[in-house]
Order: sequence, then C-alpha cells, then structure tokens
Amino acid sequence: MERTVVSLIEGEYRRYKELAEGALGQLDAEELCRGGEGMNSVATLVWHISGNLQSRFTDFLDSDGEKPWRDREGEFAPRAVSPDELREIWDRGWGVLLSTLGTLEDSDLPRPITIRGRPLRVDEALLRSLAHMSSHVGQILYIAKGIKGGDWNYLSIPPGGSAAYNRNPTKDRAPTPPGQ
Repeated sequence: MERTVVSLIEGEYRRYKELAEGALGQLDAEELCRGGEGMNSVATLVWHISGNLQSRFTDFLDSDGEKPWRDREGEFAPRAVSPDELREIWDRGWGVLLSTLGTLEDSDLPRPITIRGRPLRVDEALLRSLAHMSSHVGQILYIAKGIKGGDWNYLSIPPGGSAAYNRNPTKDRAPTPPGQ
C-alpha cells in the first residue's frame, strides 16, 4: 500500500487543523461567536468547514461531494454556541476527512469523482479542498488575532523571532499523525 503523496496531503491538512485549534483555544464563547458587518464569526467558519468536510468526504469515492443533506446556506447563519459545541462540530468534520484519507492510497489519486456534478480526479479534489481549508483557517487566525490583540499567543513565528526560529524551524513540518 503506497501512501507517499496521500500522507503528505494528510500532513498538510493536520497542520492547518492544528493552527486553527491553536486559535480556537485562545477564544472564549463570546469571542468565538463575535462577527462583524459583512464578516463571519469564527463559529460560522467552523460550521462551514465542518459542513464542507462532512459533505465532501462522506462516501468520497462513490457519491457526489455536494450531498443533498448539506445545508451550506445554514452554515453561514450567525449562532451562539459554547466552546464544547463548537469543538464537537469541528471534530465531526475533521473526523470524516481524516477517516477517509486513511483509506486512500496513491493509486486512488487519478480516480474520477464528482463535486456538484463536475468530474474531478481525486488528487484535484484533495488539492482544492486543502486550498479551501487553508483560506478559512487563515480567516480564523486573522479574526482571532484581531479579537485578542496584544493577548494573542503567536502560532507561528512571532514578530522579531525570525532569527531564533531559523536556527530551529520546528513548525515547517506537518504534525505526525497519532500512532506513528
């Protein structure tokens, strides 16, 4: 079972998941749900990410990635949720993704799948999804840092820390999956 490329993609997903969780852990219930005029809250983004992952990666190889049961519009509704509720929905989406990725092999990458009736290869779908995820994780980080201001705990290289980081670049690799 060859999983070189799939493992690299999975590692990048895990890296973004870890970054987002670092931001989520710095926000309280009110901050998680704080949105602005024309701006999503962190809770809204979590709902959307989870809904997207569940839809795309449930029955990934055999059914369209936009499931009829998904309520994409509802994902963007303002909501008040507890950190525990938010973590539950977050874990649900990521669980579906990571479970599916665990079943894929590099030989699956050229296989055809569909999303919204559009044919794609598995590798195309994974790269699109990873890019989509990274953009939303970036939004989560931006919003969380804006909320926390000077109390923000940097998840990457802090200002003025480049030289020290370059001597020991620990965050350039994806986290190792559990059990490896």
